[in-house]
Amino acid sequence: MPMTCLRRIVPLWAVLLTTLSCLAQSQQRTLPARVTEAASYDVLIKGGTVYDGTGREPRQTDVGIRGDRIVAIGDLQNARAGSVVDASGLAVAPGFINMLSHSETSLIIDSRSMSELKQGVTTQIFGESSMGPLSREMKDRRVAQQGDLKYDIVWTSLAEYLTYLERRGISQNVASFIGAPTLREYVIGLEDKPPTPEQLEKMRQLVRQEMEAGALGITTALIYPPATFARTDELIELSKVAAKYKGKYIAHIRSEADQLAEAVEETIRISREAGLPVEIYHL
Repeated sequence: MPMTCLRRIVPLWAVLLTTLSCLAQSQQRTLPARVTEAASYDVLIKGGTVYDGTGREPRQTDVGIRGDRIVAIGDLQNARAGSVVDASGLAVAPGFINMLSHSETSLIIDSRSMSELKQGVTTQIFGESSMGPLSREMKDRRVAQQGDLKYDIVWTSLAEYLTYLERRGISQNVASFIGAPTLREYVIGLEDKPPTPEQLEKMRQLVRQEMEAGALGITTALIYPPATFARTDELIELSKVAAKYKGKYIAHIRSEADQLAEAVEETIRISREAGLPVEIYHL
């Protein structure tokens, strides 16, 4: 799904220019330290302390924006703009990325996501238990479990859910991993049993479909059922498919207490045998 690079937000403590991907694009061009001509921009952010996300020392300067692109960083004192933001005394930084967002349902109700925006978050990454694929039974179960937030489930696949959010109009960029427990529930149900060869192949096929549609990889939360029912070999097989699309595996690991070392070793094994990068939540 298309992503808009620019999000113009002015929270109390920072001015957020852009997501990290947009910043990387802007760094590919040479930007002047001083712009003397009376250039024109859609948005001009003046006098802020710019943290560009590269680790370099911040500097007090101006930023010129046209459309959804940063086109100038430097002394823009002679520039004109349709909108001018005085960032004096504030930080100017890339929008922050929430790598473990649980706003899947709240974004349906409040597309502005003000609680995240006011903390500087411009990109939300979903995971653990994804919003698709969903069977009819899974949809009915989720509707019956709804609390204060009421909504219709009109999608089936994870890709359809993300498209649904996009069409509704949301304030932020979003992306999602495929939840291994969601796949398990879709194919096997909620029982504590291993998949048959046919069921495992069905799960692999669902991973292929979602990865081709833009999913980021496989995620799970192995201390919660039905995720905890998945054996290591099952997770490796699903991750092997994601690896073919340069996906990643990210997990709330099987133990964060007495068996922490074993849980970390399991995660490393999945990485090695599936051939993909891994990340551990909450470590």
